[in-house]
Amino acid sequence: MRRCAECAGRRLAFAGARAAVEYDAPVRRIVAAWKERGLRRLAAWAATVVAGELGRPRAEVLTFVPADSDRRLRRGHHPAEQLARELAGVWDCRVEPLLVRVRGSPRQRELTRVERRRNVARAFQVAGPSPRSVTLVDDVYTTGATANAAASVLRNAGAREVEVVTFARTIRIR
Repeated sequence: MRRCAECAGRRLAFAGARAAVEYDAPVRRIVAAWKERGLRRLAAWAATVVAGELGRPRAEVLTFVPADSDRRLRRGHHPAEQLARELAGVWDCRVEPLLVRVRGSPRQRELTRVERRRNVARAFQVAGPSPRSVTLVDDVYTTGATANAAASVLRNAGAREVEVVTFARTIRIR
């Protein structure tokens, strides 16, 4: 798999990351409505978009980046988990909550790439042994720090290949 300019030259725990749409201004508004204003029905729509743009991954198991407990409590839902469950229905595969968040972390929104990596370092643990091939689902891929931290834990638990799938991704122009 060819690497994008963002990932080139970086050691990453995942084999690849794919996103359905660019995280531009209109998509930011959609994600904000989904995450912060409780429009849960957007998960089914986002899954349709992801499945239509990306196609089914090779892994038979989907998992998701676990939520910070404070944010999950405040929102009343977890967008990444909702997206994974909707995708499992579309792709006819199973979802397993393989990861747990062992510590909260400040929001990533205004942090630099280095600060984001520090922010999620040691934030996840596995709930049990990992399947050999896993697709990790999240709502937005910005710098890859969260995906990399979660994939690293999955790899240490036995996954040989972790692919990341997100609804949206930030595209950086160099």
